[in-house]
Amino acid sequence: MTARAAGPWLAAAFVLAGCTTTVAGTSTPGDRAAGQGEVGCEWEAIDDLDPYLVDVDTPAGQVPASGTVTLELRTGTGEIPLALDRAGAPCAVASLVSLAEQGYFDGSTCHRETDVPGLQVLQCGDPTGTGRGGPSYRYPTQVDGSETYERGTVAMANAADGFDGSQFFLVWGDSRLPPSYTVVGRVDDAGLAVLDGIAAEGNDGSNGTGDGAPNTPVEIEAATVG
Repeated sequence: MTARAAGPWLAAAFVLAGCTTTVAGTSTPGDRAAGQGEVGCEWEAIDDLDPYLVDVDTPAGQVPASGTVTLELRTGTGEIPLALDRAGAPCAVASLVSLAEQGYFDGSTCHRETDVPGLQVLQCGDPTGTGRGGPSYRYPTQVDGSETYERGTVAMANAADGFDGSQFFLVWGDSRLPPSYTVVGRVDDAGLAVLDGIAAEGNDGSNGTGDGAPNTPVEIEAATVG
């Protein structure tokens, strides 16, 4: 538990494990360019000596702020299409798209599954598979206090420090979480069926009762922007 505490975790996981929860602060992206349908994003480089970081290019400084884009996760257990909402979280979506286009997620595992009441998710997006990995940059968490995490939600995990990286979670059962995690989109019904199959197999409990690595290994063979 101690070894992973520095990584992007869901705050509720610390409650379940008997640790202290810190709620991330509210952050917003830069001002929207008038009439441009774009928004400015702040990409902050982080310590390249951290062995859990993967060196990647940062996305553009100005990114689209309208429409949706599909990110399809092809896994060994089935395809999980994600509909990402640029208007709701333009910087987070731009980051996920950029990472996918660089092949960042290809060959990575979804390292965490939880099936406890109030927290039913599959967490992915860490190429190291440790729960501590991320890209060589970070950016502000984008929340306004109205976020909810019902079944089908896609949201960014964080370390309760006001910043996001690359780890995200897919909600397969309505989850009671504080509005501290950037909501980036939705999983469709076909993807939820795949998640249900993974959840049915449970996890190894390595993080505590009902929380650990999926018993059915989930590898993202390819993440494709469509």
